[in-house]
This record gives sequence, structure tokens and C-alpha cells, in this order.
Amino acid sequence: MLTDKQCKSATCPPDKKRTRFTDGQGLYLEVSPGGSRRWFWKTYTDGKEGRLALGSYPSMGLADARKARDTARLQKAAGVDLVQSRKLDKLKGQREGGDTFKAVALEWHERQADRWSPGHADRTKRQLERDLFPWLGDRDMRSIEPMELLSVLQKVERRGAVETADRGLMLARQVYEYWLPTAETSQRNITEGLQKRLTPYRGKNFPAIVEPQRFGELLRAMYAYKGGPIVRTALLLAPILFQRPGVDASPDLSQAPTIC
Repeated sequence: MLTDKQCKSATCPPDKKRTRFTDGQGLYLEVSPGGSRRWFWKTYTDGKEGRLALGSYPSMGLADARKARDTARLQKAAGVDLVQSRKLDKLKGQREGGDTFKAVALEWHERQADRWSPGHADRTKRQLERDLFPWLGDRDMRSIEPMELLSVLQKVERRGAVETADRGLMLARQVYEYWLPTAETSQRNITEGLQKRLTPYRGKNFPAIVEPQRFGELLRAMYAYKGGPIVRTALLLAPILFQRPGVDASPDLSQAPTIC
């Protein structure tokens, strides 16, 4: 069994590639000629020897190394593939900021922004920063409960912004839909069912644009739209299939062209 004093004084002769100092139950400290010291746990799978890196000394002391070894032993006894599990943890750690709501939401926003107009992208990010990040931004996606998200959205409702709360739920739903394919299989979309707990938002009908100058502005905005193909196609069809303005009377069919 190693002692803290032995770990501190452990060295490797210059003529050797490495020196191992054994502790117990497969745990050992490996020292290189350059002075680096790392903890490993010796494993056996199908009769073949392997090893699992636990950490570096002195960042991981002797007591912590023993705890890490015991944790690894329990996982292996439970049938966990330690090497595969470590690879998966490494992949999960590739997202800057981890799996916090803010990190995932910003990654989702960045991937969608090229498909949106600059104005829509800016509005979306501002709403995330104003209505969701202050309360949920630093929370891990796995730990957020449905009632927490509902409470955040109800704060928005209480300031009279019913439509904004509805949109906030839509944004949260899309963030979770983006994250779930890479999450554990036991995770679910916590936004499911929350719509019924919010105040129903009833959209307003806008009057038809009958002024030529304003109608031209509308057409230019439609052609400049950079969103999804379905909405873009619908916008381009809209001028052709427009309903007649409510202020108009029935159309004068006598002026319509004759179709042969």
C-alpha cells in the first residue's frame, strides 16, 4: 500500500520508460522520466489485461484515486463497459459549457440562424436571453423539471406578455428536441403538456394591405424571407392566392378575362 509521502517522492530512472508504484486492488501510480505521475487501475477482460486512466497526481491525491478505483470496480461489476463509457463521456464533453440549457440553446440557435432572417435570429436570441437564460441558463438539461419551466413562463405571463410566454414555450420545446437525440434514452421532452397550463393565446387578424406602396414592401419582405422551404413557398404563393380585402365589394366579373 502506498503512502502520501511515497507518492510525493516517486521518481522514474532516466534509463526507463516508466515506473509503476503499486497501491492495491489493481491501482498503481505510473511515473515517467519527465516527472509526470498518473493513476491507473488494472483491469482484465476475457483474460486480457487492460487499464483505465483515473487522473493525474497531485491533482488527484491518493485517497481520491482509491475512491475512483472503487467506483470503477462497482461499475464493472454492474456490467458497465468502462472504456465505452469513458468515450461517451468524452463525446458529451465536446459541447462548450456542457449540457446546460444555455449552452444547448446557443448551439441550437447558431445552427438555425443561417436559415432565418437576421431580424428573426436577433429576436429569438434576445428572448432566450431575457426570458429563459436568467433562470434556466446555468442548469443542466437533465435536471430541469417541467414545473420549473412552467414557473419561468408564468413570470412572462404576469407581465402581460401572453404571446411572448407562448413563444418562450415553443423555443424551449425546440431546444429540447435538438438536445434529446444525444441525451440518455431515459430523458424526455419536459415541454410536453405545458401548453395547457398557460393562458391561451388568441392571435389577431390583421387588415388586408390595399395601398400599392405598402403592398410592394410586403412583396419584398416575402422574397427576402430565408426561413424553411414550406413557409417560403407559402409566402410566394400568397400574392397569387390572396383573399380579397374585406373593404372590397364583390368582384366585377364582367371585367374578368375569358377562359377558353
